[in-house]
Amino acid sequence: MKTKLKLALFALALASLGWGFWLMFSAHALWAFSAPEEDLSYGYFVPLFSLYILWRERARLMPGRGCWAAVLLLLPSLFLGFIGIRGAQLRFEIVGFIGIVWSLTLLFWGWRTAKAAMFPCAFLLFCIPLNSFLDVITVHLRLFATGTAFAILKGMGADIVRQGTMLASSAGTFAIDVAAPCSGLRSIFALMALTAAYSYFAQPTWGRRALLFASSVPLAVLGNVVRILTIVATANWCSTEFATGFYHDYSGYVVFLVAVSLMVAFSGLLTRLGTGPEAEDAPREATVPEETSPWRSGALGLVALGVVAFMVFQARETSPELAEAPALALTELDGYVTETLPPGEAELETLPKDTLILKRRYVHRATGDWYLVSAIVGGTSKGSIHRPELCLPSQGFSMVRPRNRRTAGRDWHLIDIERGYGLPLGFAYTFFNQEGFSTASHTGRILRDVIDRSLKNRYDRWVMITVNSSRADEEAMLGFLSRLEEVIWAK
Repeated sequence: MKTKLKLALFALALASLGWGFWLMFSAHALWAFSAPEEDLSYGYFVPLFSLYILWRERARLMPGRGCWAAVLLLLPSLFLGFIGIRGAQLRFEIVGFIGIVWSLTLLFWGWRTAKAAMFPCAFLLFCIPLNSFLDVITVHLRLFATGTAFAILKGMGADIVRQGTMLASSAGTFAIDVAAPCSGLRSIFALMALTAAYSYFAQPTWGRRALLFASSVPLAVLGNVVRILTIVATANWCSTEFATGFYHDYSGYVVFLVAVSLMVAFSGLLTRLGTGPEAEDAPREATVPEETSPWRSGALGLVALGVVAFMVFQARETSPELAEAPALALTELDGYVTETLPPGEAELETLPKDTLILKRRYVHRATGDWYLVSAIVGGTSKGSIHRPELCLPSQGFSMVRPRNRRTAGRDWHLIDIERGYGLPLGFAYTFFNQEGFSTASHTGRILRDVIDRSLKNRYDRWVMITVNSSRADEEAMLGFLSRLEEVIWAK
């Protein structure tokens, strides 16, 4: 196949991705980049940097004989992109898109060109929103930052006390809680992207680049520790109002000032300690002869046209059907005093209008223990149902001892929650849909929802049951959850 015809087919296949992934470009990615819970504002610059690297490496993008093993990556990438678009899951969309681009490069131009395109394609992974997906580790980052800052400040003579993720003066003049946004997780992702870009230019070999990139996580954590330490030190020895006001709002720059300075210093150390050749790039190879076999050329053309046809199919508008909502009711329960509660104002304002909300309080007649049960039935929007771990921290709760338990044939996720004062409260949740599929895993629910939206062309009516209890007693909670099955279904 002539190079010009091959290039035209390759360009056609890539151009069709703009059609097939239009929703990702125009809506899904833009939402994630601006969403407060993701804080992915640097995501706009990631594709620009990848394009710049491709332009910089253009001399290495040489025509060559394609590798048909790329089909093993192309097919699952097409499927992943399809279910991502149809299921509105940006993480699947991005991984599928990257896999398609790189596998087409390998298929058309061979390993030499695919190797040159590997880094700019991999750099696009920094567009994936992970903050809300990995928020379960924020509590550990908060505890580490709080504990480290406390130990250093106590060693410096500060009269402070620590309770969980809160640092306060012994005299009660200030109390600073290291909340989820201050965990440093967002800084880790941003610094990882910055370090990957910096290491590409600062280090000549992939081994040194990998070492420098690996340092981004501990450097970001260290930078956040310095931020917490300086906030508390300022509140203790200078001005509480200044520390918790202006300095707190702008101290995020401290994280990057410390981390970036250490990154540059570590890069310099690697350069001084480095040995061997200054670059790993092999000498320029002769251009690999083009494949002239008619059947291989024809097969390559069919693959390109197949990708175009698949993108057209992927982009076609569909009208998913909304499944019928499960027949739910929160009725009275023997041995409990019950009270029906109205939805809160925040729930009515933030949740989509087609969301159904049922709430009822159950108070045990003998012990006085209370249980607040909420049943949230989602509609067409994914915003109706979310993982409770995303909203509990914003309400001032700390989450400890997460675990899964099974009772009365249903899996529940249990968490002890506390606010820094009083006894811990109990909390549990589970998900199920109109077909009876039940899980306590948010990830499992998402995967099932993606499959149903993309392959069955259907909006599932997911139900999230949450239970708040007056105390963190697992045995009592499981006993109530087993009784809850008696009243949750409409008779």
